[in-house]
Formats: sequence, C-alpha cells, structure tokens
Amino acid sequence: MAEASGDLEGPDFEKGFNIDDVADGKMLLGHAFGEAVLVARRGDELFAIGATCTHYGGPLAKGLMVDCTVRCPWHHARFDLRTGEAIAAPALNNVIRYKIDKRGEQFSVAGKIDEKPVRKPKSSSASVVIVGAGAAGGAAAEMLRREGYDGPVTLIGADEFLPYDRPNLSKDYLAGNAPEEWIPLRSAEFYREQKIDTFINTSVTAIDPQKKQVTLSDGRSLGYGALLLATGAEPVRLAISGDDLSHVCYLRTLADSRRIIDKVKSAKRAVVIGASFIGLEVAWSLRERKLAVAVVGKGSLPLEKVLGRELGNLIRQTHEANGVKFHLGRKPLAITDRHVELDDRTKLDCDLVVVGIGVRPNTAIAEQTGIATDNGVLVNEFLETSVPGIFAAGDIARWPDPRAGRIRVEHWVVAQRHGQTAARNILGAHEAFILPPFFWSNHFDVHIHYVGHGSGNDQAIVSGDLKEKEASVTFRSGDELTAVASVGRDLENLKAELALERGEQFHSS
Repeated sequence: MAEASGDLEGPDFEKGFNIDDVADGKMLLGHAFGEAVLVARRGDELFAIGATCTHYGGPLAKGLMVDCTVRCPWHHARFDLRTGEAIAAPALNNVIRYKIDKRGEQFSVAGKIDEKPVRKPKSSSASVVIVGAGAAGGAAAEMLRREGYDGPVTLIGADEFLPYDRPNLSKDYLAGNAPEEWIPLRSAEFYREQKIDTFINTSVTAIDPQKKQVTLSDGRSLGYGALLLATGAEPVRLAISGDDLSHVCYLRTLADSRRIIDKVKSAKRAVVIGASFIGLEVAWSLRERKLAVAVVGKGSLPLEKVLGRELGNLIRQTHEANGVKFHLGRKPLAITDRHVELDDRTKLDCDLVVVGIGVRPNTAIAEQTGIATDNGVLVNEFLETSVPGIFAAGDIARWPDPRAGRIRVEHWVVAQRHGQTAARNILGAHEAFILPPFFWSNHFDVHIHYVGHGSGNDQAIVSGDLKEKEASVTFRSGDELTAVASVGRDLENLKAELALERGEQFHSS
C-alpha cells in the first residue's frame, strides 16, 4: 500500500484560473482550501473533484480522462467527474466534488458540494441475500444501497471477519509495511448504518429456488427475493507426506496471513511451494521480513504462461537480486519438521512452509441447487445463473467475455466489479458485464499492471526497456489484442484497457 504525497501542486484554484488554459478533454492538477483538486473540461463544462483516489491514494491527475470520467493510474478505479462518485472498483468511496464559479474568461473553485445523487432502482426485489462476504459480496451489498434499494439486504460470510482488503494479505500487510487497521474495508458500524444485516462464521447449506429460501449452517432459514452467490475460492491443498505439519501454511484469509506473520517471529528459513502470483508475493513479503526464502515451482520460469518469457525473466531476476532462491522444474516430494524434499531428492532446510499452488472455486452449493456449472458457475452476460433470480459473481462466476469468450478469473478488481454489476442487474439495470479483467502484482520494486485476458499461446511483444522497469508486453492472438502487462507505464496500461473495451487498435509506445 502506498500514499500519495501531501504536498500541494499546481495553481491555487481559489484565486482563479483562465478557462482556456484547460484544454477540452484534459485535466489540470491544482489545489483549493488546502486540498489537492482536479479540474477537468469537457466542451464548455468544467468539473472539479478531489485529486486523490480513495482506494490507495493514487494521483488522479496522472490517470486517464474518458468522456466525463477519470481512471486512476494505480489500480484503475473510476470516478465520475460530474458527481465525484466512485463508479468502478477498487475504489468504494467517492471523492469530494467542488463548485465552480465562472466569471468571464476565468473560473474559480468556490467550495465543496455535499449533496449526493439520489437514485431509484428500475425494479425492486422483496429482499436480497448475498452468499459470500468477500470482494464481490461486499461490493454488491454497498451498490444495492447506492442505487437506492431500501429493502432488506443480508450479507452472509463463512469467514470470521467482515469484508476486508484481501490483496494486501500477500503484499504490504504480510511484508510488515501496512498496519492491520488498513485491512477492513468497512466498519461494523457502516453496515449497521446502511441497514445491511451481516452474518459471519456462517455458511449456506441449502438453497430452495422454488420457495426462494436459504438454510444457514446454524439451522435458520431466510427467504429472498433475489440471491447472489459470491462464495469465492479455496486454496488447492498439497497431498504429500508432511502436508499437515504445524509449520505448513496456506494464504487465503486474514486469519491465514496472521498465522504466517506469527510464525515468522520464530522462523529463519522459508520455503514457498508454488511460483504463482501469490507464492511470489509471499516470497517478496518474507524477504522484507529478513527470512531466507526458497521458491519451488514446477514450471521452467515464473509466471511465463501468463506474462510471457521476457517479463517472467524480469520477475525471476528481480527476486534473485533480492536473495530469493529458485528451484524450478521441481515438485515437492515430502515435508518434515526441518526441510522440504524435492522430487530430485534435494532437501531445502526450513522452519516455515507456505503453499500457493492455486485455488478452486467454491461451487458446491450451486451444484447442489441444480445451477449449471462448468469450471465455475455459468452465468450470462448479466451475471445471472441458469436459475432465474439467482446471480453469481467473483471467483466462482464463468461469464461470456466479449473478447476472450467464456472465462473465469480470480482477480480482486474483477470480483468487486462483478458484485457491483450484479447488484445493479438485481435492480433491473440489464447491464452486460463487458469490462476487461485487471489485476496488479508487486515484486520488490517491480509493479505489474495487467489488463485483459491472454493465453499461453498468445504472441508477446515487448516495447520499452524491461531492465529499466519501464516497458509493456502486448499479447495478441493473431491480429486481436488480448492483454497488456505493464511495468512503469501506468497511463499506457489505462489506454490499453480503454482500447480493449472499445475494440480499438492499441500500439505500445
């Protein structure tokens, strides 16, 4: 996690500024009332909003203006320039909106505008029950209220905590750079104020679509008008000798991350099994905590299937330069109290093992209900399942992407945006989910932004200088753009996202 600088830059908009010095379709960073302010122009209209993204504090002035919206360069959150609303995850909070006074050829920022848009849904279900309190479920519950739904909303989570910032569990929180108070997305008071009923440590054991009723693990039953399944995924478990030893850890939940942090206090050497994004982020975090780290991966190069050989090499070299040892093309054979034995009989000394070999979608309750599944819960473009009135979002949902065909991805931002779209469709919006998948991943000083959905067979073209950590890798299937991975080119990644959305040509600089 990072925070933008608190130093004010640019003109003082309280004192006035020339209208013609803000070009049509452009943004200008300045300040007013001691706060950073972004002024944007669309035709004859001027807009002024807070200049700092409400997700991790990204600088919106370095982002991309698209029509009457701005997209954050760090993690692609979107805000409406007219209202300050956070219109697409990962940001959940709005930015401040300011009043603009025009006098002749000049304008000034005159003060904050406090009123919020009032919406009325196109249709209103008797009640909404959300099964799963992760990224998708939490975002859906909030969006229902933002869209003006005033009926009962129930959020049911098997986790012991209310929705929290899962990406940070393998990044700065695990590395010791982010305090735990940054992890909850909302307080319990927020849900009470929004009249969202929450259940934690609770799962749904049965769904009756005819009666429109769910049965909870404590035996209670709840009726629903519309149902959203957002049950997420579970880590794939090892099945080798010693896989149940006390120093073997997985990372999915806040409790998992806490457990690893606790074990780090008495550990000196760690083995990470799995050269996945999670595995490599854990390796980085444990090196930040001064542990010796070895990574075991079955592939010949980390993340090559997703990011291509060149970027995979950069990630490997970056980790190795920071002391991570790789054992690639290898699988674990057994774990003991003091080491991990590999399939070539190499023994890696350790007192902590973290396993990151993938996840599986939690589709059991959907299958039990008779909902169509195939490597996930099958949904249409509106995120509705084969059973009318039941929607699915997040890691379990396999949806028809307009570019890549039917896909299922396990990205935080996708899950949140799924939840937001599903909520609007529950309220009658009939809005197809067409946004390209996006994720970010941190590896020491290499910060990767990836937009789109490529495959291991795509052609990868590098532009820029990967050694200088200023480059993009463009993935194409034939002539079709499928994805772009960027390092040090945040704005370019936003432009790639826009090109994917609009089906336009994209050429990296």
